Amino acid sequence: MTRTTTRMFQNMPKPLAGALLMVSAGALFAVVNTLIQYGTMTMGLAPSRVAFWQYLVAFVVALPWLLKGGKGAWHTAHPLQHLLRVGFAVIGVQLWVYGLAFVPIWQAIALIMLSPFFVTIGAGLFLGEPIPAPRWLAVVLGFAGGMIILAPWSDAFSLHALFPVGAALFWALTSLATKRMTTTESSQTLTFYLLLLLTPTNAVLALGDGLALGVNSANLALLFAAGTLTAIAQFFIARSYSLADAAFLQPFDHVKLPFNVGLGLIVFGWAPPGSLWLGATLIIGASLYLLHQETRAQTA
Repeated sequence: MTRTTTRMFQNMPKPLAGALLMVSAGALFAVVNTLIQYGTMTMGLAPSRVAFWQYLVAFVVALPWLLKGGKGAWHTAHPLQHLLRVGFAVIGVQLWVYGLAFVPIWQAIALIMLSPFFVTIGAGLFLGEPIPAPRWLAVVLGFAGGMIILAPWSDAFSLHALFPVGAALFWALTSLATKRMTTTESSQTLTFYLLLLLTPTNAVLALGDGLALGVNSANLALLFAAGTLTAIAQFFIARSYSLADAAFLQPFDHVKLPFNVGLGLIVFGWAPPGSLWLGATLIIGASLYLLHQETRAQTA
């Protein structure tokens, strides 16, 4: 996987290669989300069981790349911080998979894009970073977009729609923990412990539903594909950030929205309402504005 990707993008300008990798990761995650939703909604698989097998397969697939750096990949002086970070990630993964079991993908993927606004609030509360008025404005606009998509005043509102919002919150906490740990830990170490510790934790959470998949070849194929594509997409994201700045790549991450909406329409026939595009426009616009403000602050 690593060698093939390197050959494909080695002759491209680095920013272009990074952008293409980010878009490719978004497309792969759209396929993963569709597979998970099909497995839980149509095939009746328990969400906790899907999460366990998805990340177990992802860990096995990614292991050769993670161990490429030798002992440095698993050497750490901060095991408790890894446990806390993985705890946040596990809750985020479980809430996301449960959300996909009940919520149309167009709604779930738009709501998960609230994560940067939770990061901004958390950075002020837990990392002591200042939150000037322009950042607060971006946060308010972003959450206003989320409220439009949630539409709690509508008869169609379901409490299940809060699962993706909870996933966005806990993935934001994971990002904050990652940000703090990058001063002492390498990206390979962070990825290694994330995937390593996700597997047994997801296994414990899935015990009530059972871990066995039986002899159903369709179940095996779906979960193997979801796990493999998850590992490849994670590698694409890590590689893209090594080639280009995060500020440049952020707009390309938003391309995942039309990918997910399109697959939801093709596979399930879900046509999103106009409120999705209004809310998504507010979320994307606010996140880009937030990114612009943070970039200016870093430059200053």
